[in-house]
Amino acid sequence: MGRELGRELRRDLVRAVKDIGTARGRRAWRAALRHRRADAAAFPPRGPERARVPGTLVGAEPLPGGGVLRFARSELLVRVTAGGAVFWGWDGAGPLPSYAVQGTGPEPDGRAVLEPDTGGGWRVVSERVTVAVSRHGAVEVRTPGGTVLRRELPPRWWEPVGGAPADAVAARADGGAGPAGGAGGVSDTADGVPAEGTAEAGAARHGTAGTGAAEAGAARDGDGDGGDGTPEAGGRAGGAATARPSARRGGARRGDAGSGAARWLLRSEVPADARFFGLGGRAAGPRLRDGEYRLWNTDPHGGFGPGDDPLYITMPVQLVVADAGTHLVFYDDPWDGRVVLREGEEGAGSGADRPGVSELRMTGGPLRCWVLVGTPSRVLQGWSGLTGGAAVPPEWALGHQHARWGFGSAAEVRRIVGGYRERGLPLAAVHLDIDHYDGHRVFTVDREAFPDLSGLARELAADGTRLVSIVDPAVKAEPGVPGSVYEAGREVGPAGAFVRDPAGEEVRGEVWPGECVYPDFTDPLVREWWGGLYEERLKNGFAGVWHDMNEPVSFAPFGDATLPRSARHVLDGAGGDHRAAHNVYALGMAQAGWEGLVRLRPEERPFLFSRSGWAGMQRYGGTWSGDVESSWDGLRASLALVLGLGLCGVPYSGPDVGGFGGSPSPELFARWFQLGSWMPLFRTHAAIWAGRREPWEFGPEVLEVARAALAERERLRPYFVTLAHLARRTGAPYVRPVWWGAPEERALRDCEDAFLLGDALLVAPVLEPGADRRAVRLPRGRWYDTATGAAYDGPGQVLLDAPPARVPVLARAGAVVPVVGGLEVWAPARGRTGGGVRISDGGETERFTVRWEGDVVRVVLDDGTPVQAGVTVRGL
Repeated sequence: MGRELGRELRRDLVRAVKDIGTARGRRAWRAALRHRRADAAAFPPRGPERARVPGTLVGAEPLPGGGVLRFARSELLVRVTAGGAVFWGWDGAGPLPSYAVQGTGPEPDGRAVLEPDTGGGWRVVSERVTVAVSRHGAVEVRTPGGTVLRRELPPRWWEPVGGAPADAVAARADGGAGPAGGAGGVSDTADGVPAEGTAEAGAARHGTAGTGAAEAGAARDGDGDGGDGTPEAGGRAGGAATARPSARRGGARRGDAGSGAARWLLRSEVPADARFFGLGGRAAGPRLRDGEYRLWNTDPHGGFGPGDDPLYITMPVQLVVADAGTHLVFYDDPWDGRVVLREGEEGAGSGADRPGVSELRMTGGPLRCWVLVGTPSRVLQGWSGLTGGAAVPPEWALGHQHARWGFGSAAEVRRIVGGYRERGLPLAAVHLDIDHYDGHRVFTVDREAFPDLSGLARELAADGTRLVSIVDPAVKAEPGVPGSVYEAGREVGPAGAFVRDPAGEEVRGEVWPGECVYPDFTDPLVREWWGGLYEERLKNGFAGVWHDMNEPVSFAPFGDATLPRSARHVLDGAGGDHRAAHNVYALGMAQAGWEGLVRLRPEERPFLFSRSGWAGMQRYGGTWSGDVESSWDGLRASLALVLGLGLCGVPYSGPDVGGFGGSPSPELFARWFQLGSWMPLFRTHAAIWAGRREPWEFGPEVLEVARAALAERERLRPYFVTLAHLARRTGAPYVRPVWWGAPEERALRDCEDAFLLGDALLVAPVLEPGADRRAVRLPRGRWYDTATGAAYDGPGQVLLDAPPARVPVLARAGAVVPVVGGLEVWAPARGRTGGGVRISDGGETERFTVRWEGDVVRVVLDDGTPVQAGVTVRGL
């Protein structure tokens, strides 16, 4: 922890010295200092705090699906829903309002029963799961057979004593904008959680470690605090407080959803053999090893690799896989926080197991969570049902796409597209970056460089290539400029469209256009206005958009490069500040863009993907890796990000092939291109200062590698279309870990260098330089090498050739793979059957069964009709 903070400080100092020498850098300095002063004024130094735990259970009230359990200082709502999802919330925190949950959420399970449990506790019993609550507030999630999947120890809150400002408490926990992470000296730790060695830290450890007697000890500690210690109901619920209209973003802060609910700590235990996954996009994944992971969407200031955290998308979503079962837990709190993970250890011989531990420390917001249990497929289906089905991209967006910051002109775009056509390489789309704007201003066009952009779009579309536009949230502050986005935004609603500070003044930051303001995407009026602006993009011929810089970013030579935490937001009527709004800012922008495109072109599926986001972002599109470094470590991080995001419910994603900011070697680019060709979003991209990313720029051998990869991607386009529709219907990601169908196989849980593409294919990319063979771990069953036809039986590990021209790809015996022109069927093992599904771009579904009839493999529809035309059987 200390080493990481030291590294961050050194990086801040280097950046600060470098930036002061440029005009933009000086403006960034001024903006950062303004933000720091605003936070220091809004959040006075914290006063004394008192730790609180729930205390002893004093009563229970049954309700549909569960009930309310009342403790000496807290109350807990527990509810099992009709789909089997479990919700619980402390101190008045209910399921709604929520930026993650779709609609009104699932209905309670009327068959679930609240009944007394052993030891003076209570439990809610349902068909799929049992939730047990001890008399001191520990919560256990059990299988119907009684096996414990997760145990949460009693939570602990820190609250002001004697009228100390609640805002100061949470502000102190937030850190700040200074080079060392402080704001006016109000923070003594990076994340606001007590530092090791302090009295608070001791209390936290005492109240959240161990079981049985430790629970009782925590309760006794709380009993002796000299008072009730219970905050106002609104403060307890934080973001879950009752919504109310707000006409302006400045003014009083107290009592709204962002007013600094007590910071809290929750320690959970899982089985000793469990593995952690998820938490959004993590470069070090997909398996999350021991360490600390921050929950604060962050631009990492340049290329990143596996050691960098946090990144653009952080989510308090954990998928935990153990022998006993799989479960997903989601803490529905968008505030800043940190998760400390420690994998467990099984005892040798008769020794006791050490459970795995997850410790969640949040700087404010509601303490509420959802848990889903079952197989991985059932868990992700439940998560999709809770947070919304994934958007299905247009069919063309499942082809290869090419981007570059720095095309610079229509002539250069034509040259690049012409290069693909001359060489017979398919190209679905070209993405224009900020250099096509007039002075980097959003929703404008540089007419000198692109004199007829709509004409260019029509010209490219005639040969099957679309144009896709970048859209940044920051709007150049241009007072008095007629027709500017800024002037239009000032007329939105009673307070204008832009985020304001507590005094009611616009918050300004430094981004590519210069001094900028930021739309408040937590305001429904602003979302409607912003969505309407996409009409300009459509008139200029763009077929889709990608959102960038939406963490949101304000260039800063020190501290967090984002808005001040004191900035005011509408929060859909609840009111609050940037502490509550930061992590959902990009989600609101995606919603605005998506809904605008649907209104403007209701007959088309929108194409939108976003660099940042939060739980539920899949409703509005996908994402990409961001500025991954051009290195072999960056290649490995690319796969980790796609796998991890898929397990958090975001199935459509992919890396910048070749990395963003460097110049990859021909070998690295070829291996990255091969990996990218199996990703849902297949896009080459690079910075303006980086090397080229056109395949022919790396020599004839790499060009042929790319040609083969592109040909296979096009051949499998119907399979990707099928996977896109399945992701929406079932929640299953396109790209899945190899343990997806067999989470009980421990060796598969530790496999991070291969993946399943749907149920049919296993892809083993080459992630190391100089490799021409690689080991591949197989799940149970028979698998065919698609290049050689050789058959291998799993579970086990095989050594396969991986020459420069290809990577190992295996097909599951019995699989049906939709391809251009028909079906590719892989023979099942003798005595077994197989099957698959094909979904057209319009959503029509066909289900197939594969079986042996004598010495012939037959394929039939689910109604028994034989399928012969267009069927190729392999593996005979």
